Amino acid sequence: MSNKKIAVLITDEFEDAEFTSPADAYKQAGHQVVTIEKKAGNVVKGKQGEASVTIDKSIDDVSVEEFDALLLPGGHSPDSLRGDDRFVAFTKKFSDSGKPIFAICHGPQLLINADVLRGRKATTVKPVVVDVKNAGADFYDREVVVDNDTLVTSRTPDDLPAFNREALRILAK
Repeated sequence: MSNKKIAVLITDEFEDAEFTSPADAYKQAGHQVVTIEKKAGNVVKGKQGEASVTIDKSIDDVSVEEFDALLLPGGHSPDSLRGDDRFVAFTKKFSDSGKPIFAICHGPQLLINADVLRGRKATTVKPVVVDVKNAGADFYDREVVVDNDTLVTSRTPDDLPAFNREALRILAK
């Protein structure tokens, strides 16, 4: 298995397990996880208070070409980040590249703002379902939904085993 580089768009109030569980699984499989926020060196905290993350790179210092996949953890993080055009543009360019995106819980909020869900299969946490449908996605209420092996979505931390399984399967290609 080749070592893949995974970008993570993340800021304060992310759902702790929705970052730590996939990140740990990716690292155990030999992949590299790179956290991206407004400023490298910032420390962002999970909304449950269980995890804090030191940011590796500024959004201004990264390009889609550097990465093999994108992780969008949920919580309040994606809602905060989608207010910043740099994160929306990065997400759109990532989607346009055809590289895989893994989005859980509120993570699809960045995909909504990037306008990349039309005609795609997806799931999300209940409060975001109407937004995902309005963005043109085909919504499925399942623990994990895989669209063309380029988009993996899940609903909540309870779905992490299935979410991680599908992400790792795609990364192993």
